[in-house]
Amino acid sequence: HLYIVLKMLDWDAQRDAMDVEQLSLVLGANYVLSFQERAGDFFDPLRNRIRQNAGRVRKLGPDYLAYCLLDLTLDHYFIVLEKLGERIERVEDAVMTRPRRETLSEIHALKRELVYMRKAVWPVKEVIASLRHLKSPLMTSGMQPFLRDLQDHIEQVIEGVATYQTLLADTLSTYLSTQSNRTNTIMKVLAVFSAVFMPLTFVTGIFGMNFRNMPPLEWEWGFHGTVAGMLVMGGLLAAYFVRKRWV
Repeated sequence: HLYIVLKMLDWDAQRDAMDVEQLSLVLGANYVLSFQERAGDFFDPLRNRIRQNAGRVRKLGPDYLAYCLLDLTLDHYFIVLEKLGERIERVEDAVMTRPRRETLSEIHALKRELVYMRKAVWPVKEVIASLRHLKSPLMTSGMQPFLRDLQDHIEQVIEGVATYQTLLADTLSTYLSTQSNRTNTIMKVLAVFSAVFMPLTFVTGIFGMNFRNMPPLEWEWGFHGTVAGMLVMGGLLAAYFVRKRWV
């Protein structure tokens, strides 16, 4: 007999997250045994084909039945990959429109799911390659085209995961750049305010010193003139910054 083990990936719509389960297959001369961790799966279409004697599943041997189980499992890899792609698109939109702290948490969560998916699907490539080169009467030569089809599918899934990982890394870089630019904008505004009020603080500091002979203190309009000068000075600095487009 041949023993095959791989991960079943499905999408949980309620949690909007990937659901993982282990699938074990035992292929014998006249039988195929499948073991799952819990009840419920996506093999109902195959069961209906067997009951209705549709297609080739009841005309060919158990190796073809094992292929059908593997094919359905790999088809759901594409479904999960598509759902992850939709979440990545939503995160990209959030980064470009209004990034928040929750957006960063979502990016890291997606990165973890993609890493886990890569770890789950990568060994399947080795399993299929082993089946293609296996010299056993349990896996007939007529199965080679079907196994090549499985190998093409798993390579597409692996390439898709790698593409999404790269896209997510670019999204994270964009988020960090956006936050950095936002911080720089805030610091620029604060620097402009500091530059405007710095000479005003200098003037008030001079008047705060304890000099006995200070002419403006004895002048009737000393206070009003000083305040007016400070306002003009601040206004000129603000106008200069606006003209230079620093604010």
